[in-house]
Formats: sequence, C-alpha cells, structure tokens
Amino acid sequence: MGSAAAATLISACATTPIGKASNPDLEIFDAEAHSLLDIFARLEVLASGYTWSEGPVWDRARNCLYFTDVPENIAWKWSEASGATEFLAPSGVAREQATGFREPGANGLAISHDGSLLICNHGRRAVERMDFETGHREIIAATFNGKKFNSPNDVVEGPDGSLFFTDPPYGLEGMNDSPLKEQDANGVYRLSPDGEITRLIDTMTFPNGIVLSPDSQTLYVSQSDPDQPVILRMAPDGSSSSVLFDAKPFMSDTAPGLPDGMAVTRSGHIFATGPGGVFLLASDGKPLARINTGKATANCCFGDADGRTLYMTAHDTLMRIRTTSIGLAWS
Repeated sequence: MGSAAAATLISACATTPIGKASNPDLEIFDAEAHSLLDIFARLEVLASGYTWSEGPVWDRARNCLYFTDVPENIAWKWSEASGATEFLAPSGVAREQATGFREPGANGLAISHDGSLLICNHGRRAVERMDFETGHREIIAATFNGKKFNSPNDVVEGPDGSLFFTDPPYGLEGMNDSPLKEQDANGVYRLSPDGEITRLIDTMTFPNGIVLSPDSQTLYVSQSDPDQPVILRMAPDGSSSSVLFDAKPFMSDTAPGLPDGMAVTRSGHIFATGPGGVFLLASDGKPLARINTGKATANCCFGDADGRTLYMTAHDTLMRIRTTSIGLAWS
C-alpha cells in the first residue's frame, strides 16, 4: 500500500443538463457552478490500495495532507514530494485491545486553532488532541452523562474553541446492537472551551460528517442512512434543525455512496460527499454540480498553498481535483 503514480480517473460518462458533457468527471446542474469549478479539471488518483480511506485534513504549516484508513487502523501522511507514508500505526488502539470493535482505528481528523491535531478515535471511543512535536495524545472528550461515547466520527472547531463532533456506532461490532453501546442515541455534541459537553441532537440515525458555515452560525451534519440520506442545517446550540439537502433522488445502483464528509468554501458553498461522488451545494442546499469519482466517497477537504484543490478519500483511493473555489481555512 503506498503512493501511486498520479493518474487520471475517467468515471462513467455524466450528463450535464445545462451544457454538453465535455468533462466526464464533472456533472453540472446549475450555471452557478461555473464560477466555482474548473470545468476542464480532471480527477487525479494520488494513492490507492486502502480498505476505507477517510478523514482528510490539510496541514498548512507542514504543507501535507493527513488521512485515515479506518479498518486498517492506520493514519497516513501525503505530500507532493514523498507521496503517501504511514503517519500513525495504530491510529486508534492496538488490535489486542480492541475486543468488540469492528473498526478500532481513527476516523475524522482536524487541525485545531492551536496547531494540534484533533482525532476522532473509534478504539478509544473518544476525541483526542495530539501534539505534533511530541506525539502525545490527550483524551479531551470520552463520556456524556457518565457513559462512554459510541465511536466519535468527525469533528470541527468553532472560532471560540468549541468542538462539535458526531458519535455514530460505526466503530462498534454490531453497531447499534453492540453490547458495548452505552449511549441511548447516536448524537451530535458540543465540547465547550471549559470542558462542558452538551448533546445537540438525539434524533439522527447515523450522524457522520460535520462542518460549520463561514459565519459559524450554522452547523451542517450529514446522515449516512440509506433510508434517510440527508444533510441537516442546525443551530450551533441545537435549538433548531432542518433538512438542507436530500440525496435520495440521486441514489442509484451506479452511484455508490451516502452523505458523509464535507468541506466549506469561503463563499459559503459546500462540497458534500454523496451518491456518485462529491456534490457542490449552494448555502441553501441547492445542488449545483457533482464531481463523479466513480466510488463511494467518504470525505473531502481543501488543500495546497492556495486552498483551491479538493482532496477526496474515495473508498480505496486518495484523489484530488482543482477548483476555482477557496477553502474556508484560507479566509
């Protein structure tokens, strides 16, 4: 398993309702997409051979990408110069300590405002903070109301240092039926700067990806449920929520995947994984385009010095595509 020579991935020919299908990697639904995508850009496969790639995050300080292979319990580092190399092994807990877990590895990653790495660790059933210089990992959220979390999945940091994270049961063997499951819901949580943990919502079946709008007034949370494949918009205090995007109409045998990880642009647009690849959504949830990866795609993030490249973890691969959008972290 390692870095593969960059290669163009040609996905199934897509239709473009408002124009001719000149680029099979892009499917345009609305003219607004033309100002946000490079319509001539093609997908590049950067590395392959993973079991389920996830959790990409760009490290601007070190000019590299980190991502996880959750079932294999490894976190990877990718750079233009070195390709993909092992970063953390195990990324979660050692196999001998993982009785009762279907996925003991780390999942979602984020770079904190203080420069540390935030890790959603399935095996620890916790959110951790890792110091890059020492490698020391500290558990910062492990329980709610005295009960262990299921398996924290994705995390985003607010401007005040609050952490928002999802807690589906994917890490547990048997998931909702696991005897290890202590929480009575698959929740979305807020960890305040003073350490208080609040459950924001308890009605989602499989909460997964989570991001914030540019003004930090709206959380976007995906639900990876084939019966209800939606993205919710939610107040950061959990006081209200509604459906932003319903992926059900896009589901088909030729469009693998469900709503999962997301990336937000400076303009407030959302690149959201879903059936067939990665959707480009307006802030009101209107689908503008789809990047056709041809694979079930777990997550995405912006990267490179200018913040215009979208990196995607798609099943067994790491891939990227250039855009004309700029990631929120480059604001």
